[in-house]
Amino acid sequence: MYKLLVQKINALYSKKVPATGVGLFRLLFGLVTLQEVFFLLYFNHLIFDPIPFMDVEFPMIPFFLWLWAVVAFCLVIGYRCQAVSIANYIFWLVFVNFTPMQRDFDGGFDLFMIGANFFLIFMPMDQAFSVDSLRKKLLRPFVHYSQYQAPAVSALTYYLPVAICLGFLYFDSAIHKMFAEHWRNGLGAWLPSSIPYYMSALDLSWLLNIEILQKIIGYTIIVFQFTFLLFFHRHRCRWLYFLLGISLHVGITLSFNIYPFGMGMLIFYALVMPFAWYRKIGAFLRVKQPLLTVFYDQQCPLCNRTVLTLNHFDVLHAVDFKPAQVFAIDYPALAELGEKQLLTDLYAVDGDGRVYAGVDTYAQILISMRYAAMIGWAMKLPLLYQWICGRYRAIADSRARLVCDVSCMPASTESLPPSFYERIFEAEHAVPARSRVHKISKVLLVLILFQFNSSFHYGLLYRLHVDARQSPITSMLADMSNAVLMMSHTFLGITPHALYLHDHFEGYDRLLAITYLDANGEEQWLPFVDRQGRLLAPNWGRVHSMWANIAVTPNIDEFRLKKFIMKVTAFWGKKTDLELDSTQFIVKMKRIRAPFVWEKDLRNSNLAGEWQAIGSAQWVGKDIKINLPKDIDIL
Repeated sequence: MYKLLVQKINALYSKKVPATGVGLFRLLFGLVTLQEVFFLLYFNHLIFDPIPFMDVEFPMIPFFLWLWAVVAFCLVIGYRCQAVSIANYIFWLVFVNFTPMQRDFDGGFDLFMIGANFFLIFMPMDQAFSVDSLRKKLLRPFVHYSQYQAPAVSALTYYLPVAICLGFLYFDSAIHKMFAEHWRNGLGAWLPSSIPYYMSALDLSWLLNIEILQKIIGYTIIVFQFTFLLFFHRHRCRWLYFLLGISLHVGITLSFNIYPFGMGMLIFYALVMPFAWYRKIGAFLRVKQPLLTVFYDQQCPLCNRTVLTLNHFDVLHAVDFKPAQVFAIDYPALAELGEKQLLTDLYAVDGDGRVYAGVDTYAQILISMRYAAMIGWAMKLPLLYQWICGRYRAIADSRARLVCDVSCMPASTESLPPSFYERIFEAEHAVPARSRVHKISKVLLVLILFQFNSSFHYGLLYRLHVDARQSPITSMLADMSNAVLMMSHTFLGITPHALYLHDHFEGYDRLLAITYLDANGEEQWLPFVDRQGRLLAPNWGRVHSMWANIAVTPNIDEFRLKKFIMKVTAFWGKKTDLELDSTQFIVKMKRIRAPFVWEKDLRNSNLAGEWQAIGSAQWVGKDIKINLPKDIDIL
């Protein structure tokens, strides 16, 4: 078994593939992290304050969140990838494990993001769509961009993260699904889509009312999750699992009120897409002939660096850069200018023979790039154009003709320290290949054992109600398993994926909402749960989890419910400019149904139920008095 694993690792280790997917994965991972940080900034007081806006226990939280946002932005653009990926990993660890996010505001994908970020640290994330790759080019300004080959990386950097973060997750989740009646009935997607707390704003009744289609979707998910780990890496199956995975997670994003979870899972499919598709998409998007030819002074270091920078962002290859000393003679309109004048500016010629100079050249370059066309057009706006021309002229005229000296020569390869990927996968930075493959295989075995421990512990023993403490030996093994689980859970994100199963929905037959009486004595709905029972935007992700998975459950904990009523009324009361001391809040309840067999039009039936007042809440300074039935579970 180990020998077979080593052979597979060795084959993938030696195989070179485009770096495009890894760069895209890093970019998307940074964007998802960035939106989550902005979400935390918006709900900062709700999540981190013991009493929102009144008792601020962590006043430095916004500072660290903005610092995290800077790190995430650097990850998006690929600036100092190695350092910011490690910093990002630390931020995820600290915020998920050492703040109220850990218990009360679980985002549903936090541990998944920790695991993904762990692998990102060791991936060649600076090879594509990154500022770091440009920084390396700028160290050698006299090397023409055409001499740089398309970056290729080890295929193992694609397959290993997908196998661990997606394959193991799917397989573990499928094991848990087998113990849930509605999943065995093929209704795993149908049931949460029919519960107001979990449904999105899109009305998908037409889809939910097709029983056979819902069962096909449900059983497809189970088969997909059980087989993904076995077949996703096979060349003939890769496209199928890519399309199925994309479809299923887009469906989750559109139909459920857990958008961050859906987007977090989708980013991994940048690593699942067939490699040939990247090449074909790239060939399709690139222009067949350059739209603009730009001439520059090839003996000027500043000009060479400018060309390298512009070409780096010209992803569609729409602009061709040529040394003026060599090629300008082929264009009569440029030859007439004379070499001295030609080298004082950046000149360009488009496909129709029009000549551009200075600021007009830069504007036309941006327009030719297409995705940056808006910036190019904006540069030509009156007043702004004159100001840019003045600034450009001052810089261009003050620039003395730079003479190439030692500083122009290629920099030492040691000027930028090698990344973890280069130390592990590149021969010039690493130990012999055979030794590297064996080390990677051993690490993979350890990760497999970690996942097996989690799946066996929670997916089988827990689900089968096996008492692991019947003897001293089994009790000791259970303690060891828990210790391993804690470590793998915290640092690698390996955790049970028992989401939306029977033990979550069984008995989930009521919704709670909060209203208030305005100055005129009329009842208004707090912008949290609406009249239909849906959680309104932007109360998705971890705020949705706080209310729908912790405050309101089949077995409601009165202490926790009152805690979250306090938090929600204080936070949204302040956000809606209510005078809390003079505002009476009303706790309302509505009955719903969560059957494990298909029913037509259940979604609309659950949305149409009637609300009844079951309690109230009133603030007095920093204290709140909440009146609820003595036993809310019997209502």
